[in-house]
Parts: sequence; structure tokens; C-alpha cells
Amino acid sequence: MRTTARLFTRGLSTRLCTLGAIALTCLALAACTGEQFQKGYIMPPGALEQIPIGASQDQVLIVMGTPSTVATLDGEVFYYISQRAERPVAFMNQKVVDQRVVAVYFDKNRQVRRLANYGMKDGKIFDFVSRTTPTSGQELSYLTPLFKLLSFN
Repeated sequence: MRTTARLFTRGLSTRLCTLGAIALTCLALAACTGEQFQKGYIMPPGALEQIPIGASQDQVLIVMGTPSTVATLDGEVFYYISQRAERPVAFMNQKVVDQRVVAVYFDKNRQVRRLANYGMKDGKIFDFVSRTTPTSGQELSYLTPLFKLLSFN
């Protein structure tokens, strides 16, 4: 009888140790799950829809906030720069999944002339508002370094 009780106790403790080890392994793996990183400007939901063509520069600042950088082309341009990266497992490198440059173009009277939401599509700079790839040499000369700066991997 005592031998049976000892075997039962030993078997039970072995099972408990195994279950404990499995639980610890599951907890350790859960801690390694993927992460997302947002860098730069975080656009408020529906912000671009709140900025009509002809809006003032002050209205843009109220809706969008301070731009990441400003340039002067044929008037002023506000650039809002952001990047989203993911890491599938905690110890792996980050992978850029989206990078955007929202550009608000102003005329000489400081009113919105055009809005553009540039991102990467098929390895090329693409405007998601007008659904075109910019061809203006001067405009591309400003955007290309911004995307290269964001892609520091």
C-alpha cells in the first residue's frame, strides 16, 4: 500500500513539474510576441478631411498641429512625417511596414493649394490622395531625402 502511495505521489509531482514547465514556457513565449512602433507624426483621425482647399495656414495648424518640417517651393509647404514598424518577435529587428509624408501646399496668400499623402508603393513614392506618382523634379528632390532619412535600416 505504501509503495503504491509513493508511486502515485511521485507520478503526481512529476506531472505537476511538467505542467509548471509548460506554463513557464508559454509565459516566456507570450512575452516575445510582436510589437508595433510608431515614429514621428501621428495623424488625428479624419484630419485631412477637415482641411479643404483654400483653408488658411492657421486652420491647418489647428487641425494638424506643428509640422515635422517646412519647405519653401512656390509658397510654403508643411511636411508631416511618420513611420510605422513592426517586430514579430521581441529579439528580432524592426521591419518598416509603412512610412508617410503628408504635405500641405500653400499659395502666396498662405491658403491651402493642394494636399498630398505620400507613401511607398512598389518601391516608389506615391501620393495616396491623388493616386499618382509625383513627377515634378523640385518636389521629388525634397521628398526623396525624407524617405531615405526614414529608412535607416
